[in-house]
Amino acid sequence: MSAERYVIGVDFGSDSCRAVLMDACDGRRVADSSCEYPRWIAGKYCDPAGDRYRQHPQDYIDVFRHVIGEIAAKAGASVMAKVEGMSFDTTASTPVLVDGNGTPLALLPEFAEDPDAMFILWKDHTSKAEADEINALAHGWDVDYTSFSGGIYSPEWAWAKVLHVLRTNDRVAGAACSWMEHCDWMTAWLTGDTRPEKIFRSRCAAGHKAMWRAEWGGLPSEEFLNRLDPRLGAMRARLYEDSYTSDVCAGTICPELAAELGLPGTMKVGVGAIDAHVGAVGASISEDVLTRIVGTSTCDILVSAAENVGDRRIKGICGQVNGSVIPGLIGFEAGQAAFGDVYAWYKRLLLWPLQEFLPEEADRIGGKLLPALEKAAAGIEPGPASVIALDWFNGRRTPDSDQRVKGAVAGLTLGTTAPMIYRALIEATAFGTKAIVDRFREEGVIIKSVLAIGGISQKSPLVMQTMADVIGMPVSVVDCDQACALGAGMLAAVAAGIYKTVPEAQKAMRSPLGKTYVPDMDRNRIYMELYRRYEALGAFSREDMKNS
Repeated sequence: MSAERYVIGVDFGSDSCRAVLMDACDGRRVADSSCEYPRWIAGKYCDPAGDRYRQHPQDYIDVFRHVIGEIAAKAGASVMAKVEGMSFDTTASTPVLVDGNGTPLALLPEFAEDPDAMFILWKDHTSKAEADEINALAHGWDVDYTSFSGGIYSPEWAWAKVLHVLRTNDRVAGAACSWMEHCDWMTAWLTGDTRPEKIFRSRCAAGHKAMWRAEWGGLPSEEFLNRLDPRLGAMRARLYEDSYTSDVCAGTICPELAAELGLPGTMKVGVGAIDAHVGAVGASISEDVLTRIVGTSTCDILVSAAENVGDRRIKGICGQVNGSVIPGLIGFEAGQAAFGDVYAWYKRLLLWPLQEFLPEEADRIGGKLLPALEKAAAGIEPGPASVIALDWFNGRRTPDSDQRVKGAVAGLTLGTTAPMIYRALIEATAFGTKAIVDRFREEGVIIKSVLAIGGISQKSPLVMQTMADVIGMPVSVVDCDQACALGAGMLAAVAAGIYKTVPEAQKAMRSPLGKTYVPDMDRNRIYMELYRRYEALGAFSREDMKNS
């Protein structure tokens, strides 16, 4: 390959946007930038107590312009002029209601401060009742539209979120023509045509979050959606039949944005996808390798050959979609609704007195607290008297999605210390990992090895070692702090025609493996007994929830 062929990968996470300009020849990072969403960081439009998490589309536009501008300043005009492709990944399901031009309603003056007109973040759980209704209808329908989504439709996903807004905000519902996922809207916005009937819809988002399946004509039928709500059914004709894998070019950058951002007008824009799936591409996922994206929550991505899957429909996961990760392979998704968020909760709990009475000290100590807890917890060996915790602090994503279940801590005594509870929380997140691995294996899905990416995989040896000890498998950490942006860059390189296939781009641009955590099988045997206690606590918690 000739030198100086550049691509940009843009990763929209839950809190911030990160962009990486890279050499398509070898994946070398040329420049990068990150920026937090200003309205989100200020806490606007969200109500955590009510499970409402919304993000303003203007945040996405503003931070995108910022990170690309910063990259341009670092790399220089001559390098920017040679950028051949750009691709996006975003959180999902993070849909927004749009007008007939594909404009998110919150970008219109009359809806600028209405949370229901904004993007509904993946972890928004306001649509539990609507998800229940979708499941009940689908399970009695001629076609069970949930059957390739683990058999359970989640309130984290698009149809439930959109239905909830249509039913609770007549003003927004009256202005809505259609809806879009964040990854689809960003691609369309950059190419300059956001009309709902014209945009390229992501196979990844459509298959995993919107019950899209080619053999039943794409999305669920108009009749099915009408049964839920006629306004939802009316949108069916203004949505889509086809979806596209992320190696496909969705068009070129629009002239206005090219001129503003200093990018060539010939730059190709790839079809967007979900951040975790793109992160798995950046980690160089291949057949039968489970890739864990370990952050505030986890997503677990696995790809398998179609002939190995056959006609099986894997129960209790977040979907199986042909081409959602690598074209030609079946992509599976699972995950935990809270992982790092569990540790962050404990940190907030311990810091509360300081924040109330000595806020300056809270700021000073806050950054040191979790490392100190980890050091102390690492010296505690698991045993029969261990504290046991449930990791369901934000509900359970998989196996068997249930956003009503809650976290719990049991086995406390007057001798229990803060590090003991912290270790129990780490073990709980590892037990949640085991539940996912066990479900895949019970369903006949092969897992040959485990990779990990994400901030926690880089920062916490205790978390990663505990995970390996609990699942009884080595866990290898990919030596890349921006795997999602790297994966987006790989996909951009294919969409731009620099490489023919995603595996070819992965081979050329991949990051090396860092540390591999090898399981301690003596601890594994102890953890199997503690896992039985974890399961018993989970059963008790679910029963208590039903009774209450």
